[in-house]
Amino acid sequence: MGIKERLHLLFLQWKNEILMHKKFILLSCVFLLITLVLNYLAGSYVARKVNNAVSDLILDNLPSINLSWMFYYGALILILITLIYVVFFKVNKIHAVIGQGALLLLIRSFFICLTHLSTPEGAIISHAPRVFDFLDFQNALFFSGHTAFPFLLFLIFRKEKIGIFFLIMSFVMAATVLLMHVHYSIDVFAAFFITYGSYKIGEKIISSIEKKSF
Repeated sequence: MGIKERLHLLFLQWKNEILMHKKFILLSCVFLLITLVLNYLAGSYVARKVNNAVSDLILDNLPSINLSWMFYYGALILILITLIYVVFFKVNKIHAVIGQGALLLLIRSFFICLTHLSTPEGAIISHAPRVFDFLDFQNALFFSGHTAFPFLLFLIFRKEKIGIFFLIMSFVMAATVLLMHVHYSIDVFAAFFITYGSYKIGEKIISSIEKKSF
């Protein structure tokens, strides 16, 4: 079999996977759009809330370091790598990644509305690239999305080699937001536990939907 035939075969397999999961992909995309709207409303709400910053045992002993390039572009690279990997190599998990991500975003949107602390003192605030405008809000603290989302990807792909990359990135991003003082330490540490809980809930929901569809 020549290269052309192999590529054609791979394309057919990719196309079949898309068609097989098209309902799940569409459903997860609709869910994501809804959660993005709710996240925007929640972010706008907390941005209007002016409150006091509080002390933090860890932040009080950490210097403020400007890691804006990692804060924004590290997250962007993470998104791009995820898109490329899922779209071209794990098509059968597209709906799971989108659905799990949307559920985590929904939970975070609810949580940030409950806590109205101001950004920690000494925080290095920089302007986000336009691509992040709809996600970048002041005082949207609990819990850290920069920590949670790569950890969620690790949980989804933990049995694959790329899972190691996502796990490392979750710790790198956790260190980044702490060193920039843009999150309290509890925002970062709680992210791992909440993300695991969200993942398990999402796993049951996706499994239930898939069983009812076959």
